[in-house]
Amino acid sequence: MEVINDLARGFANALLPQHLLFCLAGVLIGQIVGILPGLGPSASLAMILPLTFSLEPTSAMIMLAGVYYGAKYGGAITSILINTPGEASSVMTALDGYAMTKKGLGGPALGLAAVSSFIGGTASVVGLTLLSPALASFALQFGPPEYAALIFMGLSMVALLGGKSVIKALLAGLFGLLLGTVGTDPVLGKDRFTFNVPELFDGIEFVLVSMGLFAVGEILVLLQSMSGESPALARVSGRVWPRASDVLACRWTFVRSTAIGFFVGALPGAGGVIASFLSYGTEKRLSQTPDAFGAGAPQGVAAPETADNASTGGAMVPLLTLGVPGSGATAMMLGAMIIYGLRPGPLIFQENSDFVWGLIASMYVGNILLLILNLPLIPLFAAMVRIPYSYLYPAIFALVVIGAYSIRFNMVDVWVMLLFGIIGYLMKRADVPAAPVVLALVLGPLFERSVSQSLTLAHGNPAIFFSRPVSAALLSITLIAYLAPMLGLLQRRPGLGGNRSTENNSSGG
Repeated sequence: MEVINDLARGFANALLPQHLLFCLAGVLIGQIVGILPGLGPSASLAMILPLTFSLEPTSAMIMLAGVYYGAKYGGAITSILINTPGEASSVMTALDGYAMTKKGLGGPALGLAAVSSFIGGTASVVGLTLLSPALASFALQFGPPEYAALIFMGLSMVALLGGKSVIKALLAGLFGLLLGTVGTDPVLGKDRFTFNVPELFDGIEFVLVSMGLFAVGEILVLLQSMSGESPALARVSGRVWPRASDVLACRWTFVRSTAIGFFVGALPGAGGVIASFLSYGTEKRLSQTPDAFGAGAPQGVAAPETADNASTGGAMVPLLTLGVPGSGATAMMLGAMIIYGLRPGPLIFQENSDFVWGLIASMYVGNILLLILNLPLIPLFAAMVRIPYSYLYPAIFALVVIGAYSIRFNMVDVWVMLLFGIIGYLMKRADVPAAPVVLALVLGPLFERSVSQSLTLAHGNPAIFFSRPVSAALLSITLIAYLAPMLGLLQRRPGLGGNRSTENNSSGG
């Protein structure tokens, strides 16, 4: 009952005209940021932060939070329509979203993404409202061994991203892991495979890799069959909204992906990347038609979008209750709160309750505003695929070049992106999936760092991964997830298990 009263006070605060205005401004800026590849929420928050110093703390944080979760909505638009994920967490959306666009279903894919984002974002705020203290105490149990086990579970999804060829998926994942070794060694502090190029000391930016492999690679492939108009023109359906049956078919996807996104988002350092990959892999494993994933399955759009947006509410749990940021974006928000004179931690709910509950209530309002803004614009966004590609592809190419340059305002990043565009073209010609490369590139360095920290804690003894309950449970779940399908295949093979007796009886008859 106390939570309801606190939330009611929060809505009274969030619905003040000035707070509504700043919430609307934040989600609009976030939406634009999400559409533009290369910027991302962290860079946008860094640029906007100085403009908020003169604002009242609640108004400023409502706007910054709106930029944060608003960018999650916008990231799906370019992923679905032009196969250009601006963030690693949008890579999984591009797999089935762009496939739906090529089938003339770009509008329904955008609508499903908007609905999924709204469900995941809103449900995560409900979880933030009700479960913050309990989840905060559980998140404290996660040390380096637990993170290593969680990231290993994420890396295990590589095998699910290769379509019909697991070997090609594993090779692509290995390539991504090799790319992740470029930069500074997290243990020794020495440069690895940088070739004395200063821009490589911090590693290869995943945004450059994803834009090159997906956007530029796709452009090069499609230019081979160039004609006067967009190849999707003849297949654009008259329908721009998702059917109720498609949304209903994803109902359990919404439930599972929200739980995964909120839980993973609540773990400091995890975030929407791992959440989107885990949710996509989970849905593909549980699907009765796994071959449909990657070819335009609605669940393939709903799962990563729901989990990615659910992770935003989860990420606010350690930020508010522990003062621990889980990503670059929440680190910017932590810095902003300190500048405003607020001290995140267990006492903030007592000392600054009006601020906290006003911020939480504004996230409910912001998700509704985003849904209202996105759904009417779906026909406009979907019309992009009607543009003749003699005009569309140069515009896309210019967009990704600007996005690559805007990361560090360095031409080296543009050349790296173009290099991966050529690699993406060759991979598409050889039917090698690109998603495992990005997954391994993002998670590989995190896994290396967590394993190194774990072994340092255990003085080199690898038993630490199996002696701690949470890490052992995560590793066991990963192992069972792989053994179960293999055992099922063995039981169905002739001459093994129960099938052998059946064959003998039939032959004897």
